[in-house]
Amino acid sequence: MLTPPDGYHLAGSVGLLPMGQHDPCARFVGGAFWYASRTPDGPGTLSLSRDGTRISATGYGPGAEWLLDRADALAGLRDDVSGFAHLAAAHPLVARLARTHAGLRLPATGQVFPRLLRAILEQKVTGKEAYRGYAKAVRHFSEPAPGPVERLWLPPDPEVVAAAPYWVFHPFGVEQRRADTVRRAAAAAARLEKCTDSAEATTRLTAIAGIGPWTAAEVVRVVFGDADAVSIGDYHIPNTVAWALAGEPRGDDARMLALLEPFPGHRGRVCVLLERAGIAAPRFGPRMPIRSFARF
Repeated sequence: MLTPPDGYHLAGSVGLLPMGQHDPCARFVGGAFWYASRTPDGPGTLSLSRDGTRISATGYGPGAEWLLDRADALAGLRDDVSGFAHLAAAHPLVARLARTHAGLRLPATGQVFPRLLRAILEQKVTGKEAYRGYAKAVRHFSEPAPGPVERLWLPPDPEVVAAAPYWVFHPFGVEQRRADTVRRAAAAAARLEKCTDSAEATTRLTAIAGIGPWTAAEVVRVVFGDADAVSIGDYHIPNTVAWALAGEPRGDDARMLALLEPFPGHRGRVCVLLERAGIAAPRFGPRMPIRSFARF
């Protein structure tokens, strides 16, 4: 059993982990959140659900104990929000969102490769393209997770991914550039999992060809619960921040960072709150086309 703080929002917090409602490795089923993982002790599944004022945590498989030891981090209960309310007061919208979403906590998985695989497949494509490639890769390279939930899959074994030729990814709609980056990341996974904090992980991640600051930030925010990680180079976030905080319909990375400067240590949290509130800059051009490299 886990004891959350008053006002804690389980669904909102762990809901930051899945890639949509149908993520093959993490999703809500029957009111509980189910999370599959390859742990150092073997495959495991963690279930988190509300039990009155407490959170019930149940583990399955050889990795159950490993996951239960980290259940509070996965639920976001290690997230330190002290001082954020004071910083949020610097902008009326951020202050309002901090109050509205006071129960939101940033989860920390402690495992790099599962989030890195997804982040690489999200590079420079639409969300639908990214999800399609991610879901197909998981089902191709992995196997069902332990526990009672059907169609819940373990994240792929990085050794298996590293050994695959790039053309295996083609039917998933993943071109050679992203496929090669995934394979390089998989080959380095053992070293990446030894990182102890965001700074070390960012340094090691960005040393891999094909991984830049955007991908690194997307990873460390989830793996380490880094509330300050800002996704520099994102297609939408600079515009969202500029629109939300300054009423400017467009902004670049420099403008975004300048507007987030009053929130040191929590800049990524502000971006998460803006996204959670559904705030987006006005659209002026056509949407990015949804493609499939599998057809090429």
